Amino acid sequence: MKFPSLQRRAVLRMATAGTALVGAPALFIGTAARAADAFPSRPLRVVIPFTAGGGTDVVGRVLGQALAAELGQPVIIDNRAGAGTVIGSDIVSKATADGYTLLLTTSAIAINASLVKSLPYDTEKGFTEVGLICHGPNVLVTRPNSPYKTIADVVKAAKANPGKLNYGSSGNGSAVHLAGELFKNMAQVNITHVPYRGAGPAYTDLLGGQIDMVFGTAGGVAKFVESGKMRAVAVTSPQRSAAYKNVPTIAETIPGYSAEVWYAIFAPGGTPPAVLDRLNAALRKAAEAPAYRERLAGEGLTVAVNSPQEMTKFMRAEEARWRKVVTDGHITID
Repeated sequence: MKFPSLQRRAVLRMATAGTALVGAPALFIGTAARAADAFPSRPLRVVIPFTAGGGTDVVGRVLGQALAAELGQPVIIDNRAGAGTVIGSDIVSKATADGYTLLLTTSAIAINASLVKSLPYDTEKGFTEVGLICHGPNVLVTRPNSPYKTIADVVKAAKANPGKLNYGSSGNGSAVHLAGELFKNMAQVNITHVPYRGAGPAYTDLLGGQIDMVFGTAGGVAKFVESGKMRAVAVTSPQRSAAYKNVPTIAETIPGYSAEVWYAIFAPGGTPPAVLDRLNAALRKAAEAPAYRERLAGEGLTVAVNSPQEMTKFMRAEEARWRKVVTDGHITID
């Protein structure tokens, strides 16, 4: 006779449980929304896969100050150089996808996707694009007394003496190396690449007459050009650079040529869209600061921020473009 009472209590328990389950999703969603609204609530870490003091480090530290002011939290710069940016990039790809660990890197991340055969991460799945920061040209430089004063001079000499001319770069597989290889490909010339362990030794050998020319970064060669120790022959951007106003582009002689270096922020793969949007908004706000823009302009760079979606599309296009250069040029880092 007690069975009906037990049955009623069971039904009541089931009903109560059902009510709790119905309410649970709403509670979870509300909590997630509050967490997104609260981001960031602690310091952020920006990993830079280059050594301290270099061009990318300069960009990172200037940006870090601007982001800290906008986000209301300290931004800690963590230099993790090595293996052509792979070490620092790998750290971020394996970090918690909460927006507190970010990667500030260059076009090297797109180049490495095809250049490095055994990456410890998946370039497309391991990262989520936050947005572009800035871009700028590389510069082809020679000695002031060099007979190669224009791109036309370089092409003419290279075609007359295949393999005799050479150019230096800061390293095998670097962005400036690939800029040189793209030039060779599009100009249909044979110029020997001489890789160095960093830009400094390449500049030293150029000034000493050991090599004919160097593809260098805009900021890296600026002091040599300004002092008259190097001649800027051409810039690699599609349009002339404000930092090198009287220097022509390679594209003026070889239509369609473009090999800019770009800088961007990436988060670990799977970072929530709300967090990405908050970070991107902070990038855009930083880009409005005159002091920030002037500091980057001093490095020969132009501030340019795009959306996470636009950056993803741009990144895939860059991977495809440099994959063709690597494949056609049979380029390896061995």
